Amino acid sequence: STNWWIMDLGFTNLRDNTNYTSAQAGGYLRTLNTAAGPVTANSMKLNTGKSSNFNLWFFMQKMNVYKHVVNLKYGLGYEMYNFRFDRSLSYRKDPSPYVFNDTVSFSKNKLFAGYITVPFMININTAPSKQKSLSFSAGVSAGYLVASRNKQVSNERGKVKYKGDFDLEPFRLAAIAEVGLGPVRLYGSYSLNKLHRSSTGLDQTPFAFGIRFSNW
Repeated sequence: STNWWIMDLGFTNLRDNTNYTSAQAGGYLRTLNTAAGPVTANSMKLNTGKSSNFNLWFFMQKMNVYKHVVNLKYGLGYEMYNFRFDRSLSYRKDPSPYVFNDTVSFSKNKLFAGYITVPFMININTAPSKQKSLSFSAGVSAGYLVASRNKQVSNERGKVKYKGDFDLEPFRLAAIAEVGLGPVRLYGSYSLNKLHRSSTGLDQTPFAFGIRFSNW
């Protein structure tokens, strides 16, 4: 069976294991103003309540493997991550990507990353004959980065968007899971690779969780 236009609404965050002393020795983390100081873990701190994950799945299909209790689930969609910074962190590309502490105070400052993604899961439906059955799904997803930008809003500069790949990893592999009772579903994902390329020195792993609006 096929389920069209599934939507996820959730939150995202980063597990940060960066050695900032080592990373600052490279060229990706820059200090452009001594008053603003170098980029540290505090610079990368996210606003957890405003860092969001919105996914739109064009379709998902479920294929019976064993008596409709065990199924395969797969599909195609667009994953969107908004990492909302609490500090005045800026991403630029001139000509190579870099990150620095800005001197401007932003009312909104976020890094957006969008991926075309293919999920693949094993689904267990505990009571396939019942409409409100308990189900579990787990598997992996593979995504490719198709859009990224740093959107900022301030009194000094107004609303601006800086586009570029910013040395983000172009491919994303994640462990994914879903649990549902009837039409109510919760989802979660944990990236199996880092948000940025290893050359940046940043060791940040994204994860997300939220509600999935789906027929099954």
